[in-house]
Amino acid sequence: MKKVILVTGASSGLGLATATALAAEGHTVYGTTRDIKRIADVLFTPLQMDVTDDASVNAAIATIIKAEGKIDVLVNNAGNGITGPLYAMPVDAAKKQFEVNFFGVVRVSSAVLPGMIEKKTGLVINIGSLAGLFGLPYQGLYSASKFAIEGYSESLRMELQNTGVKVSVVNPGDFKTDFTGNREKLPFTIKNDQLKKEFDAAVAAMEKDESIGAAPSKLAAQIVKIVNKSKPAHSYLVGAIGQTIVPTLKAILPGPIFVKLMNDHYGIK
Repeated sequence: MKKVILVTGASSGLGLATATALAAEGHTVYGTTRDIKRIADVLFTPLQMDVTDDASVNAAIATIIKAEGKIDVLVNNAGNGITGPLYAMPVDAAKKQFEVNFFGVVRVSSAVLPGMIEKKTGLVINIGSLAGLFGLPYQGLYSASKFAIEGYSESLRMELQNTGVKVSVVNPGDFKTDFTGNREKLPFTIKNDQLKKEFDAAVAAMEKDESIGAAPSKLAAQIVKIVNKSKPAHSYLVGAIGQTIVPTLKAILPGPIFVKLMNDHYGIK
């Protein structure tokens, strides 16, 4: 059955691939961006929306409801990244990270869910991250914002149990997108040569992993499958086996050994 689908952050990367793949399946898809000029010549309908602004979100949702009468599926994909040392992290930077990655999810979901509840059907797919299942050095704010999505989604699923509305979380590993180039790098302000060396090594490792990541179409294909399921799972891990196995390693390994494995990978010896 063809559905009306809203995908946030659809101007590039995972969001663009997802909106395109869903539209190719015959669904009616609206893909949002803060700057409508960034989306052109696509299969879906571009829609301007800033997930950090209540008025913008409400106006975009109202546009879809006026045109379609409903939203069947919401894919909360919009997000950004900030890298920097947590031990010298400005609170404003933390707020900026959460405003998009977490509060954006809350804001859009709260605008869409009442309509789904009224119709007693719907699906919310929150794009988390493997980094929301285990911490990453020097990506701590990003990890924290994605951890928050895990807790939010789990609680939301409980609240919606008897409404007909389902909630799934998709946790991607590294994918080759513009995310790497768009990541905000905070200045390293601590006068400590060892920590600076480790910071540089960790950033280099994360950028290398992303540069050889899978194509966004792989994640998009998974989301198409989820949308077509009558009973989607609560959680999906998507990425290279060497990354998707990490949550299992975290669960079975002693804490110090797991931390050492992670630090070794990121050049923290």
